[in-house]
Amino acid sequence: MTLVDLLLNLAGLLLWLNWLSVRFDPLARPRAATLVGTLRRAEPSGLRRGLFLGALVALLLVRALGYWQIGAGLNWTPRLSLGAVTVSFPLAWQTGFFSLMLIFSFLSFLVALACFYLWLLLLSLLGTRDGDEDPVLRLARVQLGRVGRWPMGVRWLLPWLGGGVGWLILSPLLQALQLVPPPLSMAHRLEQAALLGLSAYLAWKYLVIGLLVLYLVNSYVYFGPHPFWGFVNAAGRGLLRPLARLPLRTARLDGAPLVALVAVWLACRLVQHGVHVPGLGLTLPGLAGLYMWPPL
Repeated sequence: MTLVDLLLNLAGLLLWLNWLSVRFDPLARPRAATLVGTLRRAEPSGLRRGLFLGALVALLLVRALGYWQIGAGLNWTPRLSLGAVTVSFPLAWQTGFFSLMLIFSFLSFLVALACFYLWLLLLSLLGTRDGDEDPVLRLARVQLGRVGRWPMGVRWLLPWLGGGVGWLILSPLLQALQLVPPPLSMAHRLEQAALLGLSAYLAWKYLVIGLLVLYLVNSYVYFGPHPFWGFVNAAGRGLLRPLARLPLRTARLDGAPLVALVAVWLACRLVQHGVHVPGLGLTLPGLAGLYMWPPL
C-alpha cells in the first residue's frame, strides 16, 4: 500500500504539472491577430485547466475512499513522514472515520508536492550562471517562477523557513486529531518548527544520490552530447567540490563519487536518527530524538 500511495502521488504530481503548464502552452494562448481569435482561445484554456484540477481532486477523494475500504483487510497503518517525525494514522480504518483517510490523502500529496519543489530548488542552486540554455534548469526556473531568481543565499534558507512555517500551520490540525502530542508552550512549538525546518533538507537526499550515481555512470559510459548529461556533469562537479582536495582520483579511477555517496547516506542517517555506541557510552541524538526532547 505504501508503494500504491507513492504511485498515486506521482500521478497527482503529473496532473498538477499539467494544470500549471496549460498557461505555458503556446497552443492554449490566445492569438491577438483579431478580437474574435482572442476570445475563441480563452474558454478552452480555462476548461483544460479546470479538468486537470478537477481530476486531481477526484484522485485524492477516490484514493481516500479506497484506503478506507481496504485498509482494514490489509492491516495497513498509513504513515506520513515529515523528516524528524513520522505521523501515523492507526485508527483511520479501525474506527471507520473516512475523514481521517481524506486528510491523510491530501496531506500525503502535499508532502510529495513540497518534496518536488524542494528538488527543483536544489536543481536551481546547482545550475551555473549560463544555465539559461540548459533544459533542466529552464524547467526548474519556470516551475519555481520568481523564487528561482531570488538570491542564492535566500534560496538555501527556503527549505528551513518553509518547513518551519509549514509545521506551524499543520501541527494544530494534527494535535486536534490527537496524532501528535501538544507542545508545552509556544516556545516549544517554535523549537519543533525549527527542527522540522532543518529536516526539510533531508528531502534532497534521494536527488543528490541520484545525481551522483548518474555522474558516476556518465564518467565511464558516453551517452552523447545531450544537454541533460551536460547538466549531470555540472551538478556532479558541484556536489563533489568539497572533496576536490582529497587524493581520491587515480589515472583511471575517480573514487570521489563513491565516497560522496557513502558520506551523503551516512550523514542523512545520522542527522535524522543520531548515533548510539554502547561500548563508548556515546549518544548523539538526531532530529527525531531532539523532537522528543523537552523544551530548552
